Amino acid sequence: MTASDRKPQGMGWESFAERRVREAIESGEFKNLPGFGQPIPDIDEPWDENSWLRKKLKSEEIRSLPPILEARLRIQEFRDSLATIPSETELRRRLTALNKFITDAHFSHIQGPSESVHPLDEADVVGAWRQARSH
Repeated sequence: MTASDRKPQGMGWESFAERRVREAIESGEFKNLPGFGQPIPDIDEPWDENSWLRKKLKSEEIRSLPPILEARLRIQEFRDSLATIPSETELRRRLTALNKFITDAHFSHIQGPSESVHPLDEADVVGAWRQARSH
């Protein structure tokens, strides 16, 4: 911090801030800022004091859900990825891991709505996988 960065005695904070902004504009410090000329993201969304936290978790790909809701999400992701699973062995390995996660989620000390979250039937999943691969 240099002496010119400090507010001179006798000058009000508002005048000092206005002078610093004017100097920054004149020196081009505000040119080429990220997002310049773009609408402010989510400006029309309702106020939510935790929106910054949700955005940070999303950008860092961090999920913080009760285990049973995480299980529900993993079931959907598993079903969405069925067509990309290369072998029956890999399918069964992933299904076993998913069903263990679902079972563990049911016994978690953290509560959540569990009525529609159940381990997947291996025969049904393997049959659907085989049928999808035959088409």
